[in-house]
Amino acid sequence: MSAEFQKESVDWQLQQVFRRVGEWIELRFPQFRVPDAPDAPPWQFPSWWLEAAFWTIIGLAAVWLAYQVYRWVRPWLDLNNPSYAKLLERQKAGEQERSLSDWIRATQEFQRQGNYREACRSLYMAMLQRLNDTKLVPNEAARTDREYARLVQLLPQAEAYRFLLQTHEQLQFGNAAVSVETFNQCQQAYGEIERATASST
Repeated sequence: MSAEFQKESVDWQLQQVFRRVGEWIELRFPQFRVPDAPDAPPWQFPSWWLEAAFWTIIGLAAVWLAYQVYRWVRPWLDLNNPSYAKLLERQKAGEQERSLSDWIRATQEFQRQGNYREACRSLYMAMLQRLNDTKLVPNEAARTDREYARLVQLLPQAEAYRFLLQTHEQLQFGNAAVSVETFNQCQQAYGEIERATASST
């Protein structure tokens, strides 16, 4: 019974190389007898390794893609969900202790340091404190920016309120740098709110 060889396999090619080297040695040195090289055991790369590697790469790519989509969609997710409200409640609980003048001082200090992100955030907090102090919209820790936007839409200078609320939302959920121009716009919007509420009291 003759054995069938796969002429394309690595094992067969190695056997051929060993045989040729042996034949060359026998031809050049007839007195030297080269022992026959043993047949190499048949070995093949397991096909399941390739399949496992393929599915691992597909899985990692899917996880990476899902993470990228989540990062892109996160700012537009429903901000009225309970976990977001709890986060705001914890964040605002520590901030409700500060007065309006504290927030204005904080704004000036951040502006002096060139930290326009925190300066805009302080103006936003000053706006919320002013709404609370003037009893136009009492401060509640669980309120979201969208709820505030609905409550201030009929107030004078509603556009200024909306600008500060939108800027805060972008700062809260984005990581873009805040320019001095953006801060100046926030300061101008807060100035309009301040003049409107000062004339109404």
